[in-house]
Amino acid sequence: MNLDLIKAQSETMTLAYRIAHIVYAETHARSLRVVEALTSMISNYAKKNNRNVCDVISDETIFESLNKNSPRHQDLKTNSNSREFQMCVRVAIRMLHGNLPDLCYGATMFHRVELLPNWALARGYIADIDGFLFYA
Repeated sequence: MNLDLIKAQSETMTLAYRIAHIVYAETHARSLRVVEALTSMISNYAKKNNRNVCDVISDETIFESLNKNSPRHQDLKTNSNSREFQMCVRVAIRMLHGNLPDLCYGATMFHRVELLPNWALARGYIADIDGFLFYA
């Protein structure tokens, strides 16, 4: 038995679950399309800013749900057996294995349509996907 392979698979699954918690908290898995787009955006941000995915998904300036005062913060603790959360896990695994195409057109930032952060005022969004605006 190759213990290195088992360890690598375990680390990948741990990271996939961490990504899925963030994606679920932000999107509530409203649709496969928005889950794929936000997961793509995480990958784009990591590549463009030369950061690893762990750093990106821990950044409170990117993800509102990481802020303890956010109403979305409690969604980080969702039931990991729910169909919606498992969809997020599957998409995260695809991204980590390099099998998720860029479904947000190179975007590296996002917000929900009901919010308008200051940084978005001087930019034009490049995608509107199920109530989420994505920016390059």
